[in-house]
Amino acid sequence: MPPQRSAVKLRVHPLGDTALLAELGTRLDTALNTRAIALASALQKRRDVRRAVAGHGAVTVQFDPEQITHEALEAAIRRLARKRAPVEEPGRLHRIPVVYDGPDLDDVAERTGLTPQRVIELHGRPIYRVFLVGFVPGWAYLGPLPDELVLPRRATPRTQVPPGSVAIAGPETGIYPLPSPGGWHLIGRTSVRLFLPDSDPPSLFRTGDRVKFFPAGE
Repeated sequence: MPPQRSAVKLRVHPLGDTALLAELGTRLDTALNTRAIALASALQKRRDVRRAVAGHGAVTVQFDPEQITHEALEAAIRRLARKRAPVEEPGRLHRIPVVYDGPDLDDVAERTGLTPQRVIELHGRPIYRVFLVGFVPGWAYLGPLPDELVLPRRATPRTQVPPGSVAIAGPETGIYPLPSPGGWHLIGRTSVRLFLPDSDPPSLFRTGDRVKFFPAGE
């Protein structure tokens, strides 16, 4: 049987006395995110690990310093990361209706050289990956966004964004689950609730899930 080789260059950084950051890569990539999720799942099974949380292409690991050292845990992480990439199991698919009437829709169209209708078509084309859940309760970073829609964040963030606002920034899209400040471009809105405080977990989206947007009324 041929030796198993890692397809990524792993970097491990200390985060204080009881945590490490295992960085598999920095690009926005579904395969890389799959590896991060698998690594976090494997680490979470260890008795000396208190919590392992996957990000876009990295894993934050909180551990018990009475059971393992930084050095020993780093060695364990490197062994796990060398294993063959897992066969990806599709996450849950969420179909999200959107009313595309956001206050930034026309500006996005102008800045990208597209018509508003083309912006809507492109935004609804992919099935997005939930790369990471965070920022505020229920928020999920979704991507990758079609290249034609990639824009930097707004020069001046809003102090208050309404919940349900569908937005884009950089190579990602997302939905504001709660009223909050925000610097993403608002292109639409949805009535779907993302933060479910009485559920466990309280977020509708989970890392690895898939999201498909479509115009409301279809």
